[in-house]
Amino acid sequence: MDSEMENKNSTPSVPNCRPGKETIVVALGGNAILRPGENGTFSEQMKNIRNTAAQLAKLILRGKRLVITHGNGPQVGRIFQQQEVGARFGIPEMPLYICGAMSQAQIGFMIQQALYNELIMAGCNKTVVTLICQTLVDPNGKAFSNPTKPIGSFYSKKEAQKAMVEKGEIWKEDSGRGWRRVVPSPEPQGFVEIDAIKLLIAQDIIVIVSGGGGTPVAQDDHGVLTGVDAVVEKDLGAQIVAQIIGAHTLLILTDVTNAMIYYQAPEEQKLEKTSLAEIKRYYRQGHFKPGSMGPKVLAAIRFIESGGEKAVITSLENALLGSEGEIGTVITR
Repeated sequence: MDSEMENKNSTPSVPNCRPGKETIVVALGGNAILRPGENGTFSEQMKNIRNTAAQLAKLILRGKRLVITHGNGPQVGRIFQQQEVGARFGIPEMPLYICGAMSQAQIGFMIQQALYNELIMAGCNKTVVTLICQTLVDPNGKAFSNPTKPIGSFYSKKEAQKAMVEKGEIWKEDSGRGWRRVVPSPEPQGFVEIDAIKLLIAQDIIVIVSGGGGTPVAQDDHGVLTGVDAVVEKDLGAQIVAQIIGAHTLLILTDVTNAMIYYQAPEEQKLEKTSLAEIKRYYRQGHFKPGSMGPKVLAAIRFIESGGEKAVITSLENALLGSEGEIGTVITR
């Protein structure tokens, strides 16, 4: 009787729900969570993430082993803005790196639940885990001598000057729209939790890591960690994860099907299958804008240079075909 009940309640197995042979690091862009023109409500973000999870589930059901990374720009910005409002009522503000950790948990939870539900409905009983990552950065690096990453709301020059004097922050005028706080955007050097990430992958657990590039931390000579107010470039964070775990493919999902050269010019041309040497030449020529396609292409270049087999930049809806190199900008050695 007990065995009959156990069989009745167990999740049915499916042929493709088995340990994956090919490891893919999937870097989700902002459109996986928040679409242009949306207000960023929970229901809007959850709807987008469910659509994203449906695409990721297709990869898993095709026998791919996934490690998932994601952006957090709008979300950490909102958390920061909420703190600014709360401060007017005497609620203590948290450091920027704590806001980043909050967003990792928030977004990770939503992806984790949505992907688990997609797999369960397909008869695939896999565990999905979010790991809050601490990303090692060099506090003496050049990014800290010239902060460039804008965060938070726009303010007047007077308000910005007051914040610079009272809080020691750095603020810059932003394209005639007002003044914004700017923070360093250092390159990731590694992850404190990398051994845990490797163990989870070895157990065929789907891991969500390096959210927003991870929470930046500095390590002293004794190995002691301290949080750093900065924003890590998420695509380079994905590249470091892929490199360290020995992934076969780095799949960067964004809002366009292909990277372009001569973007928005009459001679605009989409890049499809391309070599490492070719994409490096285009990168040096300045075809890819910083803060947009530039970091994605740089991450792809570094991944292939470090021994990766294939890097793909394509749109979210083309995740499956992109992972197989059938669509998107496919970069190989």
